[in-house]
Amino acid sequence: MEPYLQLCRTIMENGTDKGDRTGTGTRSTFGHQMRFNLEDGFPLLTTKKTAFRLIVSELLWFLKGDTNVRTLMQENNRIWDEWAFEKWAASPEYDGPDMTDFGRRAASDPAFKWTLDEEMEKFRGRILSDDGFARKYGDLGPVYGRQWRSWPDGKGGTIDQIKNVIDSIQNNPDSRRHIVSAWNPAEVEDMALPPCHTLFQFYVANGKLSCQLYQRSADVFLGVPFNIASYALLTHLIARETGLEPGEFIHTLGDAHIYSNHFDQVTEQLTRTPRPLPELVIEAPAKSIFDLETGDIRVEGYDPHPKIKAPIAV
Repeated sequence: MEPYLQLCRTIMENGTDKGDRTGTGTRSTFGHQMRFNLEDGFPLLTTKKTAFRLIVSELLWFLKGDTNVRTLMQENNRIWDEWAFEKWAASPEYDGPDMTDFGRRAASDPAFKWTLDEEMEKFRGRILSDDGFARKYGDLGPVYGRQWRSWPDGKGGTIDQIKNVIDSIQNNPDSRRHIVSAWNPAEVEDMALPPCHTLFQFYVANGKLSCQLYQRSADVFLGVPFNIASYALLTHLIARETGLEPGEFIHTLGDAHIYSNHFDQVTEQLTRTPRPLPELVIEAPAKSIFDLETGDIRVEGYDPHPKIKAPIAV
């Protein structure tokens, strides 16, 4: 995982301090590329523990075309909860404590953090128990799963980009059009969070499948380790579906930034020595990519350093 650690060093040592949408502040660089040879092991960060199960359940959520956090909550995956809660807390139906700018306030005010956690648990409970509430406040809008599996074609129908790219790889492997886009300008304003990982392209050579992702915005400490593992896993899954071996994952970043309230955590992480990468294991050989469940996918030999906590910027 040296390419990732080098990115952290580059930003901390040479990045530009900037403001941002969340009001937190960042240090960033623009235009950076990392390459991971998937034959060298599965690129799951070892300098801090990274929750692989959450990565798996989120990716399968995308692949099923789902956009409602209820599905993730049922798997005890909370990584999208803040964006759904933000929608609820801003609605006229919400009558609880003021949650304006809750992400930043919670990072500096322990009493408010306790109140936020209490309100968040109430919200999760309603999402899981109330079908109507879940439909209204659990849906994140036309985010990744919608664009990947049901991109509106402008003619009243939809385009299944994932099925199309699998078919393209199988039947025309040398094509330069093995592309899936999540950035739909007509629907960006309706999304809880405009897609950060905006477009990816596959490439076939010598019986191996490689993938390059373009990510417009990259939260380097919290988000990027997830993104690396998620798209490495996607490359493995698409390779499995098309009868190829996994090749490389290439990660191209636009605005690569470290939030100012993550500086201490990044500094701590850079003092740690990377450990050997784990191996990916995919069970259920008869299942298609669309039928896999979280329990079918695991890593072996993962021995990371302890987790480093940091607040999320919403």
